[in-house]
Amino acid sequence: MTVVVPVLNEEATLQPLYDGVVQTLGAAGIAAELIFVDDGSTDGTFAILERLHDADPHVRVVSFKRNFGQHPAMHAGIARARGRIVVTMDGDLQNQPADITRLIAAVEAGADVASGRRVTRKDPIFLRRLPSLVINRLLARLTGAHVADFGCAFNAYRRDALEPVMHRIGRQKFTKALVCSTGARVTEVDLDHRARADRSRYGVVSLVKLALHVLTGFWAQLVQWLGTILGVLGILTSLAVGLWGVVYWIRNDNFPGPLFLGGLVLFVLGLQGFLMAVVGENLQRIQRDVEGRPLYYIERELG
Repeated sequence: MTVVVPVLNEEATLQPLYDGVVQTLGAAGIAAELIFVDDGSTDGTFAILERLHDADPHVRVVSFKRNFGQHPAMHAGIARARGRIVVTMDGDLQNQPADITRLIAAVEAGADVASGRRVTRKDPIFLRRLPSLVINRLLARLTGAHVADFGCAFNAYRRDALEPVMHRIGRQKFTKALVCSTGARVTEVDLDHRARADRSRYGVVSLVKLALHVLTGFWAQLVQWLGTILGVLGILTSLAVGLWGVVYWIRNDNFPGPLFLGGLVLFVLGLQGFLMAVVGENLQRIQRDVEGRPLYYIERELG
């Protein structure tokens, strides 16, 4: 089994996190490796990870040259995992290591994904919980998976379920949503959740960008739908305006030039909408083919 933990400036929580994971797995008699991915920390995080690696051969460390983001860091850890079951979790101790065994038990019982669900979530309502609710509804609709908490990073995966989407993990956010979109068997596990000791790294701008990422990343037909809707509405409206202009012309014996001009403009907008749908389809195909740049650059690797 493998535990993957992306970390960024988590020097205060690393030791208690490590102690909790080792104690939980040791009490359950589960042999595991721990992979910490340092996502460009600027504090003493790497020094602590180096010390943990020197003291415990089961600890492996990947250090990025700079900050590339949580999801590329998650990919780096999952790609190096050797275990049949892979557990992912954050390094901030909002989720408790004691719950690892519950996630593992769900996978061993037959699930491809043991999805953590934060039932007692300790985050601000307007800046975290309400936006998460919206994003969770979007992802459930777009992936077809009935999961209540896509944003929870504390999950367990059968390795066979991760392999089909490894090429997308890191390039897309929400690893759990990617796996669930393949039709994987999902079991939700209720988890304890605690408040962060420091400030959340997600601000309003970050949450808006995250919502846009969900729409563009998981709804490949977004541009096609918008273009089609704009095209249909534009052409239908232009026909209605043109018909109104003809009726006005007949009744008043006065040619309504501005009215017909407005109808022509609406008709052109409708054609542009259809053109946007065609361009969107081509962009979708290009995106699938050319996303080949590296997700991250590694500075050091231990273990």
